[in-house]
Amino acid sequence: MKVALIGATGYVGSHILEELVSRNIEVTAIARDVEELKNKDHVLAVQVDINEEGRLASALKGNDAVISAYNAGWGNPNIYDDFLVGGRNILEAVKDAGIKRLIIVGGAGSLKVENDERLVDTAGFPGEIKPGALAAADYLEVVKREDELDWTFFSPSIEMNPGNPGTRTGAYRTAIGHPVFDHEGRSIISVEDVAVAIVDELENNQFIKKHFSAGY
Repeated sequence: MKVALIGATGYVGSHILEELVSRNIEVTAIARDVEELKNKDHVLAVQVDINEEGRLASALKGNDAVISAYNAGWGNPNIYDDFLVGGRNILEAVKDAGIKRLIIVGGAGSLKVENDERLVDTAGFPGEIKPGALAAADYLEVVKREDELDWTFFSPSIEMNPGNPGTRTGAYRTAIGHPVFDHEGRSIISVEDVAVAIVDELENNQFIKKHFSAGY
């Protein structure tokens, strides 16, 4: 299998890359700066700005699937608009490249909690990350209208690697559109197991045209 990974140097993207490589999957790793990706086995590093849709489509061609871990940058004051523009560019580039399978990594903000309210819309949601979380949640609504692609939208648990670096257990539970809670009532997962869940979905195709989450 050959996979293109957008956002391969980001926090989540870098862990997805390691998981893909560990399974001997050939990766076209796409990022704005690919210096740290050079000389990795099974990795073709391609420097592309996702706003250059034509160049992005060219970079994606020849792959069997695309995983997008795109993030417009948490420190970006225009993160909401930039995320949605970039996300739409990715959808069009994947189609232009002739690829059907797309897995998108979003945030926990789009998950439904009490009364089917999105987490990002609840009182007390952290204001400092709300613009980015809202962008990812609104992007899900754009993706849901996509009928040409075999898409999957993934949201991690509400807490990802809280407090300290996590570990790869390879064990997790899934839910459709809602958080996964443990016996203590926490929605939690390590970024390493986020990567496992995403690559498992790549290989097993259990959540085509669905929004799912994973947690312990």
